Amino acid sequence: MPSPHLRLPLSRRGFLTAGAGAGAALGLTALPARAAGGPRPFGRYGSPAARRTPGTLYVDPHGRGDFTSVQAAVTAADGSGRTLVLAPGVYRETVSVDAGRTEMTWIGAGDDPRDVMIVYDNAAGTPKPGGGTYGTSGSATTTVRADGFTARRITFANDWLRADHPGMSGTQAVALKVMGDRSAFHHCRFLGHQDTLYADTGALTVFARQYFSHCYAEGDVDFVFGRATAVFEHCHFRTLDRTDLAGAPYGFVFAPSTAGPNPRGYLVTRSRISSEAPDGYYKLARPWVPSSDPTARPSLVVRETWLGPGIDAVAPYANMSDAFPWQNQRFAEYRNLGPGARVTAAENRPRLTAAEAGEHTERAYLGDWRPDA
Repeated sequence: MPSPHLRLPLSRRGFLTAGAGAGAALGLTALPARAAGGPRPFGRYGSPAARRTPGTLYVDPHGRGDFTSVQAAVTAADGSGRTLVLAPGVYRETVSVDAGRTEMTWIGAGDDPRDVMIVYDNAAGTPKPGGGTYGTSGSATTTVRADGFTARRITFANDWLRADHPGMSGTQAVALKVMGDRSAFHHCRFLGHQDTLYADTGALTVFARQYFSHCYAEGDVDFVFGRATAVFEHCHFRTLDRTDLAGAPYGFVFAPSTAGPNPRGYLVTRSRISSEAPDGYYKLARPWVPSSDPTARPSLVVRETWLGPGIDAVAPYANMSDAFPWQNQRFAEYRNLGPGARVTAAENRPRLTAAEAGEHTERAYLGDWRPDA
């Protein structure tokens, strides 16, 4: 069921022909397909024959670069500070950046993040070749453990579909799991259904800062989740329709699992949440207190953001477990707009005062790190 809002059916069909509705909202426009023998695949970023810097590696699925796969380029990028330029195309593979490959930058060589897509279709319940299943973290198409990672104009996707695997219980399917400190994503897309974007840390005691600017994320169940200190600025979140459910709620946008000692979890600012589901069928958030950290106190602040009619304005929050009610967590809003932000009962929508809002800004969350400089 195609949609004009950048909604992919998330099968292997039609990946580069998604509608431009949400893309237009982010200032993006569709590009014509590049004909064989047309413009150079790396555009203004040069080519392997004329590199701008020795630290740059060029990746092209059609063999016109240094490598045809992203993982091969990552493996070859010894040390830190390497740049990968990805030619337009679909990279069907899983990619892992280990902790030692710090300060790495990935640049999509297209003019639109839809031009460069890294995608695979593992889910938590997918059998592994050596036995067992992948689990939520193992399902990730792309995993980034290193500090100082930056990505620009790239789509990270997981196109596993429930409809293709009836009866499978492990339906979590992560597009990106990022754990490093000072991780930045500019004009990127994150496509999936359940657990699309896993903004996390490498350990319970590590506070990893992450920044998402002018990004797009879609999904249905907890599709932005984890324990990172993450700022989402000028982003678009879209809740998907679900054909496998008969009634509400369809799912949840955010599921933070912030460690108790960490004063800051997720900050969503100057963004918007739209939906292709029926009105009121989505909760804004629910707290995730994982079994590995029962002392977690999930933290989410949504401020100056437009909440569409897909969000349940009467009861925007729900419990993931009755043992950890959302009212005991750190959820708050400030000056949000739209039908999903309507206040029907003050106790259902904790709100910050102007003074409190001054403590929940990009600078307060990211400290001396300036990812948008």
